[in-house]
Amino acid sequence: MASFKKTQIRSLPKIGQKVTADTLYWRKLNFPVTVKEFGPIDYIDVMPIEPYFIAVSSAAKVQIYNPITHQVHRHFTRFKEAAYGASIRSDGKLVIAGCDEGHVKLFDIGSKSLLRIFKGHKGPVHRCKFTTDNVHIVSFSDDKSVALWDLPSETEIIKFSEHSDYVRAGCVSSISSDLFLSGSFDHTVKLYDARSPTGSTISVDHGSPVESVLMYPSNSIFVSVGGTELRVWDMLAGGRLLARVSQHHKTITCVHLASDGKRLVTGGLDRHAKIYDVQSYQVVHTLDFPSPVLSLGITPDDFTVVAGMANGLISMQHRQTQAEARALNSKESFKVQKKSQTAYRFRLNADFRSVNRTFNPATDIEVATKTDTNFVSRYDMFLRKFQYSKALDTVLTPYIRKKKPAITVGVMHELIRRNGLKTALAGRDDSSLSSILTFLARNINDPSHASIIIQVANTLLEVYESSCLTPQSEKLFLQLREHVNREVEYVKHLMEIEGMLHILLASTTTQAKRGSTNIGQVTPVKSMLPSAAAAANATMIYNVG
Repeated sequence: MASFKKTQIRSLPKIGQKVTADTLYWRKLNFPVTVKEFGPIDYIDVMPIEPYFIAVSSAAKVQIYNPITHQVHRHFTRFKEAAYGASIRSDGKLVIAGCDEGHVKLFDIGSKSLLRIFKGHKGPVHRCKFTTDNVHIVSFSDDKSVALWDLPSETEIIKFSEHSDYVRAGCVSSISSDLFLSGSFDHTVKLYDARSPTGSTISVDHGSPVESVLMYPSNSIFVSVGGTELRVWDMLAGGRLLARVSQHHKTITCVHLASDGKRLVTGGLDRHAKIYDVQSYQVVHTLDFPSPVLSLGITPDDFTVVAGMANGLISMQHRQTQAEARALNSKESFKVQKKSQTAYRFRLNADFRSVNRTFNPATDIEVATKTDTNFVSRYDMFLRKFQYSKALDTVLTPYIRKKKPAITVGVMHELIRRNGLKTALAGRDDSSLSSILTFLARNINDPSHASIIIQVANTLLEVYESSCLTPQSEKLFLQLREHVNREVEYVKHLMEIEGMLHILLASTTTQAKRGSTNIGQVTPVKSMLPSAAAAANATMIYNVG
């Protein structure tokens, strides 16, 4: 007697993410450690020198976190209302922060004492930065102005009031203490030179409210983000637009450099952080977060990535060290070895069972390995017994029909081959019939399964054509007809486009032949619709329905 042949399940290759060096590099970030604050995380700044403390502005306080222990190292609460844009000086000794009162406050990190209060703005100050000489600060305020302050004397040096809306973004040059950049809700980005008190030297239009700006270390390029776009500008060419990238589907809120200036990272309200190559501005990797991202911070060595979110969460991810990677690999290999160990069992060999003789343990016992077991799935078990309805019910469970539709389609194909599809579909109640109709409506637009599902749908209509359907089943049949009708219209549009392309390429080929005989022959386009015939056959369902 021949052994039972299992049902062949046709599985298509999955299109996975292309693994690149950047993918492997950023996947080495460990599982994030999260800290909950009481308000949205307005801004994150990383100390540029070790131990890379992290300044977090949230609610009415500024907190300095230790990136290793994830504990608060220092906290500053000398604010009556919300604190914004805390920034650490390059030597790691001082921190400044703006506030709703319109002041900029300077604190000593070591003693936590308040050293200076810079008063002069008439609106909240959302961003403030130390200049590269560490003796001046620049503030960006909602009173539509940008001011330069002297740190020792606590006085205002110069103020620019060219914007017509809130100034919520700003940065300073890493080379010159006189250059700084501002971004406003009036859609403009302006470059100022403190040596030129007449006004901005460069002004560009971003096209939407500017959320954040960034100046490259070379001072030749600057970046602005706002709306769903990232724009790159050439500073040396007077603000010429170099690139315009739109990879987020919600507002971009922050931008940061990483990998020693070779990668650009943007965070947005779509809960993603996109990492770009600064040469091509193509996305090389994406980080996902549980809530809209408002701010980002990355240590200079890329060891720690910090994200601040709208729900008050702070996510800290560390890169795996070599020792951690070795420990993880050894742990995984141990699991594989442990899993590969089979539970052996003993049985009598065939010779002893066929011959009636005295039992000898040395020769009459054989070991049954794991490869001897022949697992049979439930649907194959029912197919083997010719119980077609039960076999189909087995693959219509919610998990299989949603997560593994190829198994359901494979069993349907086997039922068609056995001429048992009508038997499996007949005599069903509303519950089982709704499972079949829901599966057909969900997958009839899939080209890889369309031919089989259309046959099943036609057979189902043939079986229940003269039956009296309940309102629930009738509604599901109408939904199936809507799906088929939509697919037929889609195929018609594609066929129209295909005809246009044939005409266009035919005329192009004719002109090329007339112009020169040396031009290679243009190969006509092959059919764009491999499933057009199957979709055209689906009109039968529409007509019957």
